[in-house]
Formats: sequence, C-alpha cells, structure tokens
Amino acid sequence: MPRFVDRVVVHATAGSGGNGCASIHREKFKPLGGPDGGNGGRGGSVVLVVDPGVHTLLDFHYRPHAVAKNGAPGQGRFQNGANAEDLELRVPDGTVVFSADGDLLADLVGAGTRFVAAQGGRGGLGNAALASSARKAPGFALLGEPGERRDLVLELRSMADVGLVGYPSAGKSSLVAALSAARPKIADYPFTTLVPQLGVVTAGEETFTVADVPGLIPGAAEGRGLGLDFLRHIERCSVLVHVVDCATYEPGRDPISDIEALEAELAHYTPALGGDLADRPRLVALNKIDVPDAQELVEIVADDVAERFGWPVFPISTASRAGLRELTFAMAAEVKAFRDAQPPPEPTRVVLRPTPVDDTGFTIEPDPEEADGWIVRGARPERWVRQTNFDNDEAVGYLADRLARLGVEDALAEAGAKPGCPVTIGDMTFDWEPTTPAGIAVMMAGRGTDPRLERSTRVSAVQRKMARAERRRHRSDAELALEAEREAAERAAAEEWE
Repeated sequence: MPRFVDRVVVHATAGSGGNGCASIHREKFKPLGGPDGGNGGRGGSVVLVVDPGVHTLLDFHYRPHAVAKNGAPGQGRFQNGANAEDLELRVPDGTVVFSADGDLLADLVGAGTRFVAAQGGRGGLGNAALASSARKAPGFALLGEPGERRDLVLELRSMADVGLVGYPSAGKSSLVAALSAARPKIADYPFTTLVPQLGVVTAGEETFTVADVPGLIPGAAEGRGLGLDFLRHIERCSVLVHVVDCATYEPGRDPISDIEALEAELAHYTPALGGDLADRPRLVALNKIDVPDAQELVEIVADDVAERFGWPVFPISTASRAGLRELTFAMAAEVKAFRDAQPPPEPTRVVLRPTPVDDTGFTIEPDPEEADGWIVRGARPERWVRQTNFDNDEAVGYLADRLARLGVEDALAEAGAKPGCPVTIGDMTFDWEPTTPAGIAVMMAGRGTDPRLERSTRVSAVQRKMARAERRRHRSDAELALEAEREAAERAAAEEWE
C-alpha cells in the first residue's frame, strides 16, 4: 500500500542571479573601444504548480530541499548571461501553503494554479549598462542578487463535495466502497482507515466526490485519535454526512449521543481556510439496518434524530445496499444546491497601487545595538548593497552616488547623523562620511579606483621596494655611527619627556 503524506515542510532555495561582467573592448587599430561587459542572467525561481495527476505530498517527504539553478554570469562583447529555468514542483489539487510562522500564503485550487515559493535573484548589470556621460568606462560591474530562501509548510486538504464523519468502524469506508469504485481497506477493528479516501459518485446527471476520513472520537479536535490530523480534509466539503453505527454494543453509545459528540468536535475545530463547519448542510445515515437489533433501534430513534437536529435521516445498509439510492440522490441534491448558490467565477482584476508622493523608498531609524548608530531600511538601498563588490573602490563610489541621489545622505544629516557614525544597510555596516552632492561629475581616476576613497597612509609598491632596497644597502662606518647618534638622541629626548 503506498504511503499517504498530507503535511510536509519544504525548504525552497531560489537561484542567485549571475554577476555582471566588467570588460573593455580591445581590437587592433581601434583604440578606446569602450565597455562591452554583459549583464548576468536571472536566477531560477521555485514554483508550486497544481497537477491533477498528483494525489500525495510523498515526494516532498523524502526530498524536502528544493534548490533552483543560478543564472549565468555576463561576458564580454555584450553577451548577457543565460536566465536559469524555474524549478516547478508538482503538488496535488487543494494544497495549502503556510509560512514557517503559520501564516496562510496560498490556497492552490484548480489545475495549473501557480505560486512562487521562492523568487530568483536578479542578475547584475555589466559595465556596458553602467556607462554614462560622467563614468564613460566603468571598471566594475554589479553582483547578482542572492536567491530567496524560505521554509514552507504544505498541507493537503481533500477536494471533495461530501465528507463522511463518524465514529471508528461506523461503516464509512463500506459506504464509499458501495457508492463508488474506490476500494478502501475494510476491517472490523477501529481505525482501519488511516488515510483519507476519495470516491466518485454519479446520481442521475450529477457527479460528485465523497471523502472518507479516519474515524473521529471525543477529543479529536485536541489531538486524540487521528481526527486532528484529518479534520482539515473536510474543510472544503459542501455537505457533511453523519454515518452512525446502530449495531454497536459499546455502553453509553446511541445515535443521538454519537451525533452530539461529533458535532461538539466539529464546533471546536477551527478551519485554517476560514468559514465555519456549522454552516454546512448535514445528512444523517443510520447504518447497519441489516442487523435485527439495529433495525429495531432505527425505527425507534429515526424520528427523534430528525426532530432533534432537523436534518434528513436515511436508514441504510452497506451490506444489503438498502437505502443507498435515496441517500445518494439526497447528497446529489445538496451538492447541486451548493454549486448553484456559488457566484459565477470572475476574472482576476489587475490592481494598480501607485507609490505615494511622499514615499522616499527608505526609512532611517536609530540603531538600538550601536551607540550613535543608524539603520537604513528600504528595498532599493538594501538591493544596491547586495549588488556592490566592496573589493572595488569604484563600485563603492558608485554605491555612494546612488545613495546620495536617492536622498539617503540628506536624510541622515536631517536625522542628526554625524560624520564617522556607523550606518547599517542590509548586512553591511560602514562609517558614514558625507560625499559630494549628487549630480556632481565623477572625478577622473584609474579603473577600479575612486579618489574619494584613497588613503594617504597606504604605502605603494614603489615605496615598499625603495624601503626594502634601503634596508639591504651596505652602510659605511660613518653612516652607522651617525645612525647610532641619532637613535641615542631620540632615546634621551623620550626619557626627558617622561
């Protein structure tokens, strides 16, 4: 018997975007070829797609990690990197997606329905796309964005029109087997049904599905028995049928008390998809009337059940098939009434949400963990920081220009930030130093460098070479004596100062 899995945890990791290329066109007899670095490709996304041919989440139970491919990096000669293909994961119809915190993200109903579980990262721009009148030959390119990583909880909720509820061994599986071509396991011991079973039933011109869930017992909504794990399979059912065992010999059991106990559990259970199970129409099937004692009990309590709950009551027998025709057409009538009451489907409307005129795209707030520190939050600044190669001074200068044009520096100054205070954007923390106002032409410098980031304390290679040669040079006795006198004078001055 294949294993049935209706709840899994999926670790989705989208592909990262490819890095842009920093390249300069070089060709004989063509000086000043200019930048020709291409853009990086987009990373692949992880997408959930509803497939009618899939009926379980078993594949995700054994392979919970879904990793999409990365985008290809850009190349010279204006060659953009290839976009990675999206990783499509096939899920059954009726799958509900939750976040790791329990928030409802998507309800996947209908063949072909798609949901992006993890968004692929954007590809970085090459230096050809970064060229401007002020920066004619950029010596850098933007990095690709890392792909989104999310932990999702997938739960399968059966797409059935009619749900059968009742105590264990009440005859629910036998009823499904008698009404449809489904062949669930049937035995005379409790909790024979361990997984939901679906059966397709035809009554006249109506065709509907019936769901057989494991038996419910008092306390099922709190975790007793198997009810807590499978109550969600009746959330989508438009009709609920109470299957009552009228031939049970357990003390304290009778049809009215059984129905009241199960109704209390249904009222206590809160559907995750919203709605209320109390609003669903009910039918009562008094089963096993082929047993003489059960037949007598049905004749006594049938009218009492109908008067007490106000629901249609149908005495049936799955063994002799007595009363099944009436019950089938009654279920078909309730399903048809529910379908007719549903509003006609409307196409999804395109909703435009313009950006407010006072929305700067970022916010500035004090850093609670750093004295005199500030935190800049916003989609654009954080994305720019992720795309910056901090090993390249020119790329860092370009980031500073972008932040200045966005108004981050002016906002920091208005908030009270002082030069040298730590500023955090995304995962990067740096000391804030006001730069030139946005719009000022970039000062000419070598590729990969920015004069604003140069430090005079850095020793160049030429200076290191000269110092090494000076150390290795042979000194005369007069030079050594002069150097010793100078060191003695320095020591004496230091002692006198102390």
